[in-house]
Amino acid sequence: MSRLDGKIALISGAASGIGRETAALMAKAGAKVVVGDVSDERGQQTVGAINAADGQSEYVHLDVTKQEDWTAAVNLAISKFGKLDILVNNAGVFIGKGIEEISLDEWSRLVAVNMTGVFLGTRIAVPALRESAKSSEHGSAIVNLASIAGIVGSQLDPLYSMTKGGVTLFTKSAALEFGRKGYRIRVNSIHPGVILTEMGEQTFVARAQRTGSNDTTTARQIVTDSVPWGRMGVPMDIAKGIVFLASDDAGYMNGAGLIVDGGMTAA
Repeated sequence: MSRLDGKIALISGAASGIGRETAALMAKAGAKVVVGDVSDERGQQTVGAINAADGQSEYVHLDVTKQEDWTAAVNLAISKFGKLDILVNNAGVFIGKGIEEISLDEWSRLVAVNMTGVFLGTRIAVPALRESAKSSEHGSAIVNLASIAGIVGSQLDPLYSMTKGGVTLFTKSAALEFGRKGYRIRVNSIHPGVILTEMGEQTFVARAQRTGSNDTTTARQIVTDSVPWGRMGVPMDIAKGIVFLASDDAGYMNGAGLIVDGGMTAA
């Protein structure tokens, strides 16, 4: 029996990077997966790859800042697969600007995706998750993508850090609220370090620009040298952690944060 046999999962931002890797790994572990993203072409490619590998998945256009998109995504999971057991709030954006440099529009977008998107996904998925939890020994699960920037301060990206800190405490508070209400929905967060994705590349660009250079090689090497394990992370490193938190193997984890950073925050 595979780790997620019989489970139905909805993943936001699943067309690329960590989300895509998570969707594929969940399908391999036995789950049926709804892939949500604003990038329709890449989202369809993700679904095509999963289904070609004998998985079961469906794509839905999902702008995490819009209630109606979340409602449609949850409804698709229920209409196509019968229920919803797992929500992964993965979608996020990175804007590598400081407190004095960022525009109000940029700040509003950072908050809308990284924080409002997590809130909306959670709120709209709760009824379906609560219902599926009734027939599961370990309940249903929400996994929120936070960051090590949501645990420790960031001298380079304080506003991104602020949004991920919000996700970190929202995770704990949602776990407590749902526990108090008897919903049996476990809520945990995962905290990646710098991962080799498109967003990870954006951090290198931002750091290079701060030094007046467009050369990301030095910035990438500085980050690599700061990881005690000796390498930067890849999407699969995080996907494995998400699958664990979503599975019954993590049945007694609630309101917790799983750090997957190669040791960066251990110092």
